[in-house]
Amino acid sequence: MSGHSKWSTIKRKKGAADAKRGKLFTKFIREITIAAREGGGDPEGNPRLRTAIDKAKASNMPNDNIDRGIKKGTGDLEGVSYEEIVYEGYGPGGVAIMLDVLTDNRNRALADIRHILTKNNGNLGENGCVSWLFEKRGLIQFDRGSVDEDSLMEVALEAGADDISEDEDVLEVLTEPSAMQSVRQALVEAGLEPASAEVTSIPQSTVKLTGKQAGQMLRMMDMLEDCDDIQNVWANFDISDEEMEALG
Repeated sequence: MSGHSKWSTIKRKKGAADAKRGKLFTKFIREITIAAREGGGDPEGNPRLRTAIDKAKASNMPNDNIDRGIKKGTGDLEGVSYEEIVYEGYGPGGVAIMLDVLTDNRNRALADIRHILTKNNGNLGENGCVSWLFEKRGLIQFDRGSVDEDSLMEVALEAGADDISEDEDVLEVLTEPSAMQSVRQALVEAGLEPASAEVTSIPQSTVKLTGKQAGQMLRMMDMLEDCDDIQNVWANFDISDEEMEALG
């Protein structure tokens, strides 16, 4: 399972998935705004905007908020100018970390990220230090038991998916980034509603963490995701179920 998928599973087990909805909405608005600014306000012709809207709606963000974000991006409403930056670094045990940042203040974002990493036994790296470990992929996830696995495989592969994998209580459909939306649409039209769908960065190898390092990594992920300037956190850690139970 990808590090990002692993973190999603861990969050569910911690019961923290919806604990910070206000911050989630802030991140969605930023992504919608910049997607509309770069590719226009029509989601049918702008895959990035379509994905951002789908994620926002999946978290029950009001349509008015979505519309305002689009209008800010297209210039119909006055809005803040955001800069896109990717930072790379390391976590406990040499875990590779990539951060997608949307910020109106580069200096503030960099200072916050450096503080979070250093506080949790990590450090910021140079551009390119870990990006080679990750591959951009479309990732469509289903809760196991919510869909018929045979139907999922048949529809997904027919629609152009590359692979279907499973881990614990999750089924994952992998696609080329450009094909993610079309595969998702085919699945929805077949009555197979995903729990999430996004273009993600999947690590090609993982680092197994235990004990103190596992605890530090979980705290780091919480703090990074709590940072308003950080849109996405990608990491290649692996923490076993037994270790999760030991950490409480």
